[in-house]
Amino acid sequence: MNNLKIGIIGGGTMGNGIAQTFALFDFNVKLYDISLSNLDNAKKTILKNLERMVNKEVINHSDLQKTCNNITYTNDVNSVLNSDLVIEAVTENLEIKESIFKELDAKCPEKTIIASNTSSISITQLANATKRKDKVIGMHFMNPVPIMKLVEVINSKYTSRETTNIILELSKKLNKIPLSVNDYPGFISNRILMPMINEAIEALDQGVANVKNIDGIMKLGMGHPMGPLQLADLIGLDVCKSILEVMLNGLKNEKYRPNKLLVDPVSYTHLRAHET
Repeated sequence: MNNLKIGIIGGGTMGNGIAQTFALFDFNVKLYDISLSNLDNAKKTILKNLERMVNKEVINHSDLQKTCNNITYTNDVNSVLNSDLVIEAVTENLEIKESIFKELDAKCPEKTIIASNTSSISITQLANATKRKDKVIGMHFMNPVPIMKLVEVINSKYTSRETTNIILELSKKLNKIPLSVNDYPGFISNRILMPMINEAIEALDQGVANVKNIDGIMKLGMGHPMGPLQLADLIGLDVCKSILEVMLNGLKNEKYRPNKLLVDPVSYTHLRAHET
């Protein structure tokens, strides 16, 4: 399995984290982005992360060099087409992802598994953009990818057991813990997480408590390593809003409607700064 060739579409935070993780465990990785600037930033970010791991004695200099050598950075999409697994890690936009899946399906060998790192978009919808529906799956890594243990493996209604088993075993090779779920809006991670974040913002909006105390109560009382408002800032308010809207539209339940402060992040930012 270590001989599998890995292609990654998207050199942003998640894409470069996924590339680093595969390369660290001795997989040959091709990281594609349309932007040379994004690729340059990805290369710098990966090197910085690896140097931090060396300083903490998590890896040694030999591991650092090996990992860097295992990654090829490219803005030529054709160079990733011969991969055994291609992981899409671009912006959370259904039309963009569907376009990528159609192109990969048309150009990749029949054996290639196409995965998405999406945090909310339907894997079944993405599979419908291809003719290899059984080889389409979700691999939802958590941020920061090199540190977080979970890979949420999302099966569409078409995903074959063989494809699922390959992805589960591959995730374990990365020293991750893969947990399998079925394709529903928000999957499990965000279906539970996003309503909590939304409720924390609702409590802030209503003046129930300030930022420090909302986050503090969840950390001290519930054992969360990070408060929901701090986590919302880390994820990005635009991403939180987008995921909630996917669940609202998909599950037809008003409890997923984003609080008005998520719809108007300027007001949220001002209130958060004032309350902190």
